[in-house]
Amino acid sequence: MTIDLFAGIPVRDYTTAAAWYEQLLGAPPSFLPNDTEAVWELADHRYVFIEVRPEHAGHAMNTVFVSDFDARLAQIAERGLEPAERETYGNGVRKATFRDPDGNEIGLGGAPTAATV
Repeated sequence: MTIDLFAGIPVRDYTTAAAWYEQLLGAPPSFLPNDTEAVWELADHRYVFIEVRPEHAGHAMNTVFVSDFDARLAQIAERGLEPAERETYGNGVRKATFRDPDGNEIGLGGAPTAATV
């Protein structure tokens, strides 16, 4: 059985949000279903999308756990974005939280480093 996941992010301004997510994700959208949505495929059958819904903008909270946490953060920094917050949980799991122009939270999670295992 295949399951597709689409995590939606409501935004106020399509152009501003699309540019920011392209900077965060390092690629243009995978596809554009219509004039108010843009979709990025993060991995097979796993998507994040923005949709113009001003009345809901700023309330999304999504976290993507990645195996290349440090490299991914370095690549995002090279594109000019830094996380708003960084934290390490008691079990060593790391999280970097980014906030888009509307205040939506996009977190990247990573496994503990060898030093904390």
